[in-house]
Amino acid sequence: MISRNPAIANIKAGYLFPEIAKRRREYAAAHPEARIISLGVGNTTEPILPHIDAGLVEGARRLGAAETYSGYQDEGLAELRAKISAVFYRGAFTEEEVFISDGAKCDIGRLQLLFGAGVPVAVQDPSYPVYVDGSVLIGAAGPWAGSGYGGITYLPCTAENGYFPDLAGLPENGLFYFCSPNNPTGATASREQLTALVREAGKRGTLIIFDAAYAEYIRDPALPKSIFEIDGARNCAIEVNSFSKPAGFTGVRLGWTVVPRDLRYAGGESVNADWGRVCGTIFNGASNIAQYGALAALDGEGIREMRELCDFYLGNARLIREALTGLGVSSVGGDNSPYIWAHFPGRDSWEVFAEILERCQVVTTPGSGFGSAGESFVRFSAFGHRADVEEACKRLSRL
Repeated sequence: MISRNPAIANIKAGYLFPEIAKRRREYAAAHPEARIISLGVGNTTEPILPHIDAGLVEGARRLGAAETYSGYQDEGLAELRAKISAVFYRGAFTEEEVFISDGAKCDIGRLQLLFGAGVPVAVQDPSYPVYVDGSVLIGAAGPWAGSGYGGITYLPCTAENGYFPDLAGLPENGLFYFCSPNNPTGATASREQLTALVREAGKRGTLIIFDAAYAEYIRDPALPKSIFEIDGARNCAIEVNSFSKPAGFTGVRLGWTVVPRDLRYAGGESVNADWGRVCGTIFNGASNIAQYGALAALDGEGIREMRELCDFYLGNARLIREALTGLGVSSVGGDNSPYIWAHFPGRDSWEVFAEILERCQVVTTPGSGFGSAGESFVRFSAFGHRADVEEACKRLSRL
């Protein structure tokens, strides 16, 4: 029989969120009377708003008529690609530079295929687990790259450095995964910080994978929503984004990636052309129904609905932060992000998770699951029904 893929063997035993779900099930089985409220996984809870939902319905209707039926759309509907450029990037990109996908997480995994196993990788610490686990799966880290996860460089983002990494750790001619607003910390990078990042990446030959999945939660007009607001980023960055959190598409699955034509490998070859080849080889395009929902989301009424939905979750975040502040718990995030990063100094984050579950019947996410710099923190998600969030905030007084 064939041997096991060594990259699979090197990945962590369990993905963070299934482990949280397992512990929740165990607690529920032992306490069947408990009404557990989840402020853990970042999964949207509110209905898709009417105008955007009507776009999805129209997309389905079109498939039922011969004159409007459509099949494969590998890179995405041309109209949607152009509209994304117009709405989010002020028309700075051609439709050939915008690739529609079934979600940001999926694109992050496919990007690993684009660059392969031989490229050095750096991530923020703490960071979204797929950056690390996806790198391990492709073979960018493993016993052959050092010890354990030795092929990945972790750049701490802590209160002491304003949740922005020391850029001296960027890998030469490698990849750096950067998320702003950040998941899990909720911290949002300033224009000055992103300018420094682009400048240093240019010097080191580092390619930035910029995860902007929560950009529509930014309310401070001084904070950039896109890496491409920074001069020079077109030569050193790829941006991944999603309709999941601003439009409630977590169950619909639709995202996009911008790969500028200016972006070149060391030998001068086009990264854009290679990304198109990868997508055409292993992906036949996102759901056409979902894409019509996105077209509705990007017209005037749809943009209003997306802002309304984001404002709702930001209202939840404000309630959670206020409750934590009342308990004397320091936290960041929740102002330009749907996540709140709460600090419990000197505590094991899984122990804090267990205490909040047992005393309050509220599920959070232990910070250590996002990296070693997350120890002593837990992440609260603002994705929830308002009544549930209000009840959870009351229960936190039991701590």
